[in-house]
Amino acid sequence: MAKSKVRSFNRGARNSGMGGASGNAGATTIDAAPEAAPKKPRVNPVQFAKEVRAEARKITWTSRKETWITSMMVFIMVLLATVFFAVVDVGLGTAVKYLIKIGS
Repeated sequence: MAKSKVRSFNRGARNSGMGGASGNAGATTIDAAPEAAPKKPRVNPVQFAKEVRAEARKITWTSRKETWITSMMVFIMVLLATVFFAVVDVGLGTAVKYLIKIGS
């Protein structure tokens, strides 16, 4: 028969004013501690190198064309962000100068 795991709540120790005469009403114990994951056996360096090579073969590298297209997209997005922030900067600078001119 398998042991059941039941959590223990010791309410009497934390809330001394709440609870029954014994202070441990409803407290139970845990039958079994959690089991640790089984350890994997150590692999020798030659086997490790073979596994690394096998995993490296699964990698799909981008082609030169895909790399070029992605790089150009990043470059264009950087230019668009630069233009956007330059326009916002000039606009806010002009607005602040206008407000200062009104206040003087």
